[in-house]
Amino acid sequence: MHELEYDIVIVGSGAGGGAVAKELAPLCSEGVRVAVLEWGSKLRQDEYTGREVEMAGKLYFDSGGVLTKDRTMTLAYGRAYGGSTVVYTGTSLSMPAEVVDRWGVPGLDHGDLQERSRKYLVENNVHLLEEDELNDNNRLFRDGCAKMGYRVEQFPINVKDCRSSSLCNLGCPNGAKQGTHQVQLPVAEAGGVEVITNCKVENVDQQEVIATVANPDYGEPSAWQPGKYRVKAKVVVVSGGAVNSPALLLRSGFGRTLPMLGRYLTLHPALILVGEHAQPISNFAGHPKSFYCDEFWRSHGFLLETCMYFPFTTSKNMIGFGAEHSELMRAFPRLQMILVLALDPARADNRVLVDREGEPVVDYTLTDDVLDSLHESMKTSARIFFAAGATRVHAPAGKRFLINAEDADRIDDLIPRAKVKPGKISITSAHLMGGCRMGSDASDSVTDTWG
Repeated sequence: MHELEYDIVIVGSGAGGGAVAKELAPLCSEGVRVAVLEWGSKLRQDEYTGREVEMAGKLYFDSGGVLTKDRTMTLAYGRAYGGSTVVYTGTSLSMPAEVVDRWGVPGLDHGDLQERSRKYLVENNVHLLEEDELNDNNRLFRDGCAKMGYRVEQFPINVKDCRSSSLCNLGCPNGAKQGTHQVQLPVAEAGGVEVITNCKVENVDQQEVIATVANPDYGEPSAWQPGKYRVKAKVVVVSGGAVNSPALLLRSGFGRTLPMLGRYLTLHPALILVGEHAQPISNFAGHPKSFYCDEFWRSHGFLLETCMYFPFTTSKNMIGFGAEHSELMRAFPRLQMILVLALDPARADNRVLVDREGEPVVDYTLTDDVLDSLHESMKTSARIFFAAGATRVHAPAGKRFLINAEDADRIDDLIPRAKVKPGKISITSAHLMGGCRMGSDASDSVTDTWG
């Protein structure tokens, strides 16, 4: 086993770990040794091919299809130099005061968070797209919401010199998305921080990390030789994401003193919905996510967003097989898409566990209130599709595979609540949160407001 020593070791290089690394980089000029250990690879720019299955395998855990324990949901989260900032769409919202107040965590101040957010809005080039940069898929959502009288807002996004490839979720082939892989990590490395890729951290102690380096057949090789490592450090920062951080801490024994470790996981269970138009629309060119509608989060517990996913992801989110499914997929250039997010409550029994091998298991139950939200969201999205001019709509819980525009006034009947069942409709999540909740006491939380 290789033995190394650092002053600070950061586990994970995404939005958390990458930002921490950049902020600590000035210490390196004073002789402080800082290392970031990242499980994923650093792809060369020419390796971002935009091929859906290939990129999913290189940039996501289990190709973006991690199953929950009861196999009713798939979870998508990144594994790469830059973490999930490599594969999200670049939407960059600052946290509202209402959310901070609802959390009610002592010492968590909204003004302080806003000040820090403003810094990163500048650093990551966050801005609104101009009207001529919006594609039809986004305009149709905005216009459909307006016709229905629903409130709609534009997403600020962190891109620079975007060339409208629409491949955000597969890693930008043009380096336009300003995630930690483009902004914070290069600054950190220039300042002396070492970033070690292809490095899976298996156990942590207060001042020690056990990790294994293994290079796949893609990306740049790790800065360390393949093998097992024991790394001593004065400080260990764990920022491996909502699933892997609690799993790492659990298999390292921290659950004995932190009974809430892994609990209170929230996922924003999601649906990808489609409506077919009579004519081709610009959908898979241009930024995929420009607008959101929060009209229903208080009344029915869901949000709506524009989205555009790729053929494999789209096809698996439609219910059914055979001729109708094939016909709708052949209409891909005419499809408008809406992403639904159910706002699930934080529950102690929704949690990350580890199996006998120490690997994470997500134990999550889709409750009736969440399923009610998904049901209402399907009906609302169908109305938006038709208001935007769609001729047919596919609702996963519909009585028929397709609902025609002439039946738009029968949506309540054609999309019954009884058909919204776990395992019967394709529910996904890419908004994994919690597992190391903030608080003021180890009996009901994992960390204070300063980590």
